Amino acid sequence: MAANFFNNKARAAAAAASSSSKSKPVEGKDDQRQHQPWVEKYRPRTLGDVAAQDHTTKVLQRTLQASNLPHMLFYGPPGTGKTSTILALAKSLFGPALYRARILELNASDDRGIGIVREKIKGFARSQLTHPTGLDEEYLSKYPCPPFKIVILDEADSMTQDAQSALRRTMEQYSRITRFCLVCNYVTRIIEPLASRCSKFRFKSLDNSAAGERLAEIAKLENLNLEDGVIDKLIYCSEGDLRRAITYLQSAGRLVGAGREAGKKDGDEDSEMTDSSSNLITVRSIEEIAGVIPEDVVDRLIQAMQPKKIGSSYGPVSTVITDIVADGWSATQLVGQLYRRIVYNDSIPDIQKNKIVMAFSEMDKRLVDGSDEHLSILDLALRISGIMGES
Repeated sequence: MAANFFNNKARAAAAAASSSSKSKPVEGKDDQRQHQPWVEKYRPRTLGDVAAQDHTTKVLQRTLQASNLPHMLFYGPPGTGKTSTILALAKSLFGPALYRARILELNASDDRGIGIVREKIKGFARSQLTHPTGLDEEYLSKYPCPPFKIVILDEADSMTQDAQSALRRTMEQYSRITRFCLVCNYVTRIIEPLASRCSKFRFKSLDNSAAGERLAEIAKLENLNLEDGVIDKLIYCSEGDLRRAITYLQSAGRLVGAGREAGKKDGDEDSEMTDSSSNLITVRSIEEIAGVIPEDVVDRLIQAMQPKKIGSSYGPVSTVITDIVADGWSATQLVGQLYRRIVYNDSIPDIQKNKIVMAFSEMDKRLVDGSDEHLSILDLALRISGIMGES
């Protein structure tokens, strides 16, 4: 009797647990959407959503209408919409029902050897097309569903030379039922036989207006309160990389959101009164998140580098750079900001700029090779000071 009682109790508990576990994913779907990174949350869903790449999207819209694609090569700086464009195109071609069966997406920075080409890519490319069953006419009228598959190779410039050579043969052999899209940052790292088989699309860095509109739209949808100049600072810090700008914006939004929640938790009247002001995302907060060195610090360094009529500039320069290193600022970031401030300064003669640029390029290589940051910045600043002191 007791055994039956405990068995029934265990069964009831198991049934309750299974029913609750089934209901959890349904409840968590919106929650998962809410907590995913904004880069994925606001990724373009259609070709019309892709910002500032009008020429590429127009050509792809026409190929979409014809339902016939060539092999494609997308190249350009990071964060300009290359992967988003091909994913949006694939979804527009096949729709949700056929997307998984017809699309193979690989990141070549992980799977970059010849074995991946011979096994995974070749196996998918030569597999015969399965005719869609159960798709109504409405679905087929909305999505063309052309008779070929698409292989998307992201970061294709990371593939080895042997892997690219093997891929060339696969592209030739199965071009009737498979199209390839190579996505890369540096087109010069793609071997010429592979590049010549593809229609090339160059993605340029986003201009300020297009990136600003997109960031302002995201800020509005997320109910963010932005200080004047935040959008411009995001564009400046991201250097044309919209993905990086959106990530900075999300970090700033989480930062003020955490402060607001902490203020509400205390329950003080003072915290509630200052809540509206703490909700503001400032230019300074964006600079801190992006690791940008404040302009007054760069101004102090430039002032210290000015050639002296009497004595050496070593003392003032060394003092400023010691403070910069002690504050933990990145040497690479300092070199980039110093470069823009000096090279675009019209008061410095072009002959001196020539020598300064050579010093910057040499210093950049040293930092990449892993040299000491303190000594490298000190050497660069003193060399620039010496060049500017030449008559």
